[in-house]
Amino acid sequence: MLQPNKTKYRRQQKGRMKGVAQRGTTLAFGQFGIKTLESAWITSRQIEAARQAITRHMKREGQLWIRIFPDKPITKKPAEVRMGKGKGAPEGFVAPVTPGRILFEVDGVPLEVAKEALRLGAQKLPVVTKFIIHPNYTETL
Repeated sequence: MLQPNKTKYRRQQKGRMKGVAQRGTTLAFGQFGIKTLESAWITSRQIEAARQAITRHMKREGQLWIRIFPDKPITKKPAEVRMGKGKGAPEGFVAPVTPGRILFEVDGVPLEVAKEALRLGAQKLPVVTKFIIHPNYTETL
């Protein structure tokens, strides 16, 4: 699973996810991709599950780029613990995403294969996504 090698601080505040994505909104590497239509925290486990679903359907052909990285630590207190006594221990990492952010990109496979692979990957994510195609894409036979 994805996680940073080192963080400056073990714990982080929740923050807010308002507005739309300012960067990472256009295809940079591949011909096909999925773009999120809503805000959410995507965990490292969800990213890994989506990656596995996509690569399995593509039968390890073509190339896949993951455009998000879970670098925000999330804490959780144990079950049945009273209020107070400080912030909980870090539990995992998430990637906060806002509408318009590209999550995955694919290249080197036909349109139909890419569409189905990204659909299967999108099912593993907690956000509504949209399949997008690069403006310069031309179907080669």
